[in-house]
Amino acid sequence: MKQLIVDRSFNNNVARILRNCADQLHQQGANPFRVNAYVRAAETLESEANDVREILSDKGHEGLMELPFIGRGLASSIAQIIRTGRLAQLDRLRGEADPEQLFQTVPGIGPKLATAIHDDLHVDTLEALEIAANDGRLATVHGIGPRRAAAIRSNLAALVGRARGSGHVAKKSPPIGMLLDVDREYRQKTEAGKLPKIAPRRFNPEAKAWLPVLHTDRQDWQFTALFSNTARAHELHRTDDWVVLYFHDGDHSEGQVTVVTETHGPLQGQRVVRGREADCRKLLLGHQS
Repeated sequence: MKQLIVDRSFNNNVARILRNCADQLHQQGANPFRVNAYVRAAETLESEANDVREILSDKGHEGLMELPFIGRGLASSIAQIIRTGRLAQLDRLRGEADPEQLFQTVPGIGPKLATAIHDDLHVDTLEALEIAANDGRLATVHGIGPRRAAAIRSNLAALVGRARGSGHVAKKSPPIGMLLDVDREYRQKTEAGKLPKIAPRRFNPEAKAWLPVLHTDRQDWQFTALFSNTARAHELHRTDDWVVLYFHDGDHSEGQVTVVTETHGPLQGQRVVRGREADCRKLLLGHQS
């Protein structure tokens, strides 16, 4: 009987990207448990006999999550690699991220709209964009009305892998005090020169390593902090003020927020989390409205 020869080359390629992410996190001082999660996931794919593309096609994210050491967040990362050939988190850690190009992989989003979304919403992953599409923020972007937002939301659900099953489930977010404390740690360590720096590809013609990166933990949350390298941040000279916090829960599912210095109102001069200003007011001013 002829033995079936299984081609694991695609699985190995996905595993290589996950290992590269683990290496980058290790070099930047991330939590070893977070690093090892990517290594274990890579080992799973290297030993898996079935092509992960077929698993995703047949069973969706749930099929990927049936594999050892693959939780929801890592399943999303694997699906992203299958869909785009890249991992946004790895690109970000290397300074190679191009969110506007990533958003254009979503049907209904062209170059101008991708730029407007990135500048207005301060998001740079499809997962964060999907959350914005579901909580109403996407519909506030100029050029997007309710009907177009609904179409993009549907396309995102299919891309991110939530079309199967119970629909959208909003990610948890760390408490405001924790987010502001991570922001404080990042800015203090940046000023003290204690953080490794990466050379972002965008808006950096001299390829200078100027962008500090912090990996830190709070309780069950893991954070990565970077100054915003968006076109709007450069235009407004806020590249040393706007801080983007990426947070991961125990399942390695990722969310993000932007922390800025408020320029007007009762919180003028205070650090606030964009989109959660009401929570910031409660924390910083008590229960005043």
